[in-house]
Amino acid sequence: MSKRRVVITGLGMVTPLGLTVADTWSALLAGKSGVRPISSFDTSQFPVTICADVQNFDPLVYFDPKEARKTEVFIQFAAAAATQAVTDSGLVIDEGNANRVGVSIGAGIGGLLSIQRNHELFLAGGQRKISPTFIPYAIINMAPGVVAIKYGCKGPNLSIVSACSTGAHNIGNSARLISYGDADVMIAGGCEMATTVLGVGGFAAIRALSRRNEEPTKASRPWDRDRDGFVLGEGAGVVVLEEYESAKRRNAHIYAELVGYGMSDDATHITLPDQDGLGSAAAIQNALNDAGLNKEEVGYINAHATATLPGDVAEVIGIKRVFGDYASKIPVSSTKYMTGHLLGAAGSVEAIISILAMRDQVAPPTINLDNPDVGCDLDFVPHTARETKIDAVISNSFGFGGTNTCLAFKKV
Repeated sequence: MSKRRVVITGLGMVTPLGLTVADTWSALLAGKSGVRPISSFDTSQFPVTICADVQNFDPLVYFDPKEARKTEVFIQFAAAAATQAVTDSGLVIDEGNANRVGVSIGAGIGGLLSIQRNHELFLAGGQRKISPTFIPYAIINMAPGVVAIKYGCKGPNLSIVSACSTGAHNIGNSARLISYGDADVMIAGGCEMATTVLGVGGFAAIRALSRRNEEPTKASRPWDRDRDGFVLGEGAGVVVLEEYESAKRRNAHIYAELVGYGMSDDATHITLPDQDGLGSAAAIQNALNDAGLNKEEVGYINAHATATLPGDVAEVIGIKRVFGDYASKIPVSSTKYMTGHLLGAAGSVEAIISILAMRDQVAPPTINLDNPDVGCDLDFVPHTARETKIDAVISNSFGFGGTNTCLAFKKV
């Protein structure tokens, strides 16, 4: 059975840099940082007091007041990004195609805010104070469930949860569902809202977060020798994937074709990557093989690079394993410098960024890269965006548990 081609026809984003794709992309190209002091809770007892949170988000744009009150924020972000993507695609979902339209949106952690709030209610007043909407709206797969209900999508509905690879896995798996005929359209991506007491406190406890509290905009600095961890972010990224012939028939605007999807696992440690770069290299090579791409065809890499000491170097080693001498000729950037690390939303937001880089023929900058660390010696597009020829891109996403994912996109 020959695989059906899969294209991207709609994009949607909610990030610390903006509430839309256009606003986020404009801020990225300008090298703006979305990192700022935490204002949602008292951080006086915390070693970390900064995050990259979404600003000025109004759920009433996407929900009626009653639904907005009971719907967890990570689900609100997902619904907002999905609404943008579906609107952008021009897709009409009705009785004629609803059974062929699915939704796959995941989160790395899910309803952390609901867990925290309902625990506080329990401590204050006992079991009867726990909200009856707590369980339904803390569950991760309620994100695609809410989107499916809104649009009447009756095709596959699921959430892949794989830590910081979540967004990429949901997109890649959705492409497979279309390729092999389980659906004609998939609304896919990732979301997250973990900038809470438990989220910040938990990641700080394992010393994963930057403590550059006095310089928020300079705190996220992948590959720099002075990096000291990532900055916790939040948001959502969702795309509309569509079977190529279906998109052509309705004259849809096609951003790119998803040509490759690669996966692997390091199988070495629950939080640390394989220092030989073998796992990341396998995911990248698998994506290139799936795409039928030669390494010289890749014009830009959006790296996972989070600003952890071992992770950044391991990814560089993995890229070099795959691309050899050509690795030094490929623009590689980490947009987490500006967005922070969006956890379950990172892979989907960065996939969209990669698609936009190819659309506009420009590599986003890597800000704050003042002194590249030993072993971090690729073309990281420091400080300023750069116009460059891009016909194919790859986007890397790696996560706790050793999971590795790579998506490859190509111009149509």
